[in-house]
Amino acid sequence: MSAPSRAELLEQLRKAVDGEPLARAAAVAAMERLERAPETIFEPLLEAAQEAGRRGHGRVVSVSRNVFIPLTNLCRDRCSYCTFAVEPDSPRAKTWLLREVRDTSRRAFANGCLEALFCLGDKPEVAYRGYRAWLHERGYARTTEYLADACRESLAEGLFPHSNAGILSQDELAALRPLNASMGLMLESTSARLRERGQAHFHAPDKEPAARLRMTREAGELRIPFTSGILVGIGENAEERVDTLLAIRDLHAAGGHIQEVIVQNFHPKPGTGMSQLPTPSDALMAGTTALARLILGPKMNLQAPPNLSPTALELLLRAGINDWGGVSPLTIDFINPEMPWPELDELRARTEAAGYELRDRLCVYPEYVASRPEFFDSEMHRLLRAVTDGGGWPVARKPGAADVRPPTVPH
Repeated sequence: MSAPSRAELLEQLRKAVDGEPLARAAAVAAMERLERAPETIFEPLLEAAQEAGRRGHGRVVSVSRNVFIPLTNLCRDRCSYCTFAVEPDSPRAKTWLLREVRDTSRRAFANGCLEALFCLGDKPEVAYRGYRAWLHERGYARTTEYLADACRESLAEGLFPHSNAGILSQDELAALRPLNASMGLMLESTSARLRERGQAHFHAPDKEPAARLRMTREAGELRIPFTSGILVGIGENAEERVDTLLAIRDLHAAGGHIQEVIVQNFHPKPGTGMSQLPTPSDALMAGTTALARLILGPKMNLQAPPNLSPTALELLLRAGINDWGGVSPLTIDFINPEMPWPELDELRARTEAAGYELRDRLCVYPEYVASRPEFFDSEMHRLLRAVTDGGGWPVARKPGAADVRPPTVPH
């Protein structure tokens, strides 16, 4: 089948704004034009996406004030672009103690944060005997058991955990669900090709697309508000990029649980196998974000991390996003430490100058808190309701000790 003409493509974009799902052929054609001849599609693509975003979310753009807690940076995977994961003998190797989690969570709450973002390496106990012994000495068989207690510490200090702990079994997801307001796993790419020798995920068994699709699907079956996303610039082609977004759309259609989709750009890092690859251009990122809006629909929460595209915030707003993700006033982005967070005052000023209102949210989106109690353990929902208004947005006051306490969950 031949690719649609420019006129046919523009008509399909218009229909997508009106709610007709964007077909794969049209999405691939638009993505290929973005790469080869962006001048033929860029402006109408952004115009359509911005209108779709406004229809779904008005002029509100949200942000979550969080504290980033990298519980352990040991990981069994070796992605060709990652500097987060280290070997146990590295001077940067660190597993947080529970008292460090507690103290950091207390400081974060005092600074207006309501989210504890837990990111950690994937299954380090499988790869490292010493770390496995460290867990066993403390009474844990798996990292996820330790993560559960870390979540309890943050909850006790008034923060709501959002855990991104790599590939989890259905039992692990179920065990963490009562202790997390939301959870996540970046799909990154559905391309099995990227698992081949010489590609980004060759040394990363937990980046197997089937495993990530399985976990995301099971999160829906367990009714967990879930974050997914795509990573742009790691060697994928236009078709693979589109197929990843379509897979996320299908997963959400089945489970109703994808609370947000992140469009994230690759950043090359010295010392990695992909250090010589270019960062995706602002135009490619904005165009891909716009296509994500038109593929996923007006109502999906669409996020672009502001620290990864500091010169393109206004362009990303034109591409239809309605969320900046988590921005921390206390901690760096441990995944991309070379990319500092914007100051929240600056982010607000630039968002408002572009014609939007910036609103604080929790790690879980307001519509889930306000209208979908089945997505939470009853105690977690009570805690969320204690700090939110009727629409699910956090109230201006900070919760007191009587409002927030860890739920009773068996160890």
